[in-house]
Amino acid sequence: MAFNKITNDLLDQIKTIIGVSNVFTDEESLNTYSHDETEDLRYYPEIVVKPTDANSVSALLKLCNEHHVPVTPRGGGTGLSGAALPIHGGVLLSMEKFKAIIEIDTENLQATVEPGVITEDFINAVGEHGLLYPVDPSSKGSCFIGGNVAHGSGGPRVVKYGTIREYILNLEVVLPTGEIIWTGANTLKYASGYNLTQMMIGSEGTLAVVTKIVTKLVPKPQQSVLMLASFGENEKACAAVSAIFRAGIIPSALEFMERKGVEWVIKFDDIKFELKDDVNAFLLIEFDGDDMDSIFKDCEKVNLVLEQFECSDVLFADTAQQKEDLWRMRRTMAESVKSNSVYKEEDTVVPRAALPRLINGIKEIGSRYGFESVCYGHAGDGNLHINIIKAGMSDEDWKNKLKDGIVEIFELTSALGGTISGEHGIGLVQKEFMPIKYSEVNLNLMRGIKSVFDPNGILNPGKIF
Repeated sequence: MAFNKITNDLLDQIKTIIGVSNVFTDEESLNTYSHDETEDLRYYPEIVVKPTDANSVSALLKLCNEHHVPVTPRGGGTGLSGAALPIHGGVLLSMEKFKAIIEIDTENLQATVEPGVITEDFINAVGEHGLLYPVDPSSKGSCFIGGNVAHGSGGPRVVKYGTIREYILNLEVVLPTGEIIWTGANTLKYASGYNLTQMMIGSEGTLAVVTKIVTKLVPKPQQSVLMLASFGENEKACAAVSAIFRAGIIPSALEFMERKGVEWVIKFDDIKFELKDDVNAFLLIEFDGDDMDSIFKDCEKVNLVLEQFECSDVLFADTAQQKEDLWRMRRTMAESVKSNSVYKEEDTVVPRAALPRLINGIKEIGSRYGFESVCYGHAGDGNLHINIIKAGMSDEDWKNKLKDGIVEIFELTSALGGTISGEHGIGLVQKEFMPIKYSEVNLNLMRGIKSVFDPNGILNPGKIF
């Protein structure tokens, strides 16, 4: 698809729409918005705009649509799939000035926010009212809630509370042709035609630009217990995950961490943690609620399950600081791996019971291709993040053969009943692998939906397929 460059006349019109002070063409701005957290990729926009209201976004998209100028929406820039990279130049549409928490409705347990609100700020704000918004990805301190919607984000507490799909009730969006619509209703039930709200979630900014978000909230639990279980083998730790749920136990979080990842976190973040020689894998297990007796009963039940899988030790976090340190160890793992080695990160998800076969297969594939891997993730959901480490792999093999190894990992994931991304999205870097999971019929349906919303293909082009 051919796109047009931004002429001086178009630039002047954009400045009139957005305001001169919110349009940037300087080298520093273009460089800042040329990349996100996806490897070392850079694509430069022609201009960066930072609108402050939906009407400005509407006028901008209408103008760009008429002149076939590509527009790439961007949230906090924490993405790992390249979905916010302006690969065709054009306009980089930053939503960072949409940062208002418009309303926290304590009667209906709902909130209305703008997409540029930092996720952790929103969690803290509703927490002051005794409420919980449980979607908390590892980057919650810097990612935007709008980006979470765009990528269908999850986080550790999905295992008990569900993904972001269960917490988005309604969206105000601007279509690529300029119309402003609400996608649904502020209700817990919705059976009124196609669910456009759900269609927007995970669409990675390819269908519309989100300008307001109505979320569901739940009462905030008053108590929590965090435990760290140690294992000698990855497969044993992963096998214990499904058994926990089969025993009727539902933790509020259940995370897997591989030894190498913990070693690098200790080095990177200077966390004080005794790593025993015979331990190669960990499960970080949290229970929350209002009744400590009930929580401790769940802890006792889970201990009995862990014993069946040769768990060597269970550490209970005794203090708030110890809880924070253990969670920081998990949340900084991606950053720690990135600081240590050339790497690529993949985001697989399979049914829980398939986790042992997945991690065993990943290690076997790595041994054949010569790369190492550090695996961790939301094991309670079957969501495993795979950090592929260059290690002793030659530059030539890393460049030419690694892709074949990744294909094998995704083929294994699909064969186990899973798919190629659980929460990071497809974006730019994963789109070539979509045919591994989805037939041409599936992909053509997606392309058809895209063409209905965006007939000229101007909004975040070149992503997903």
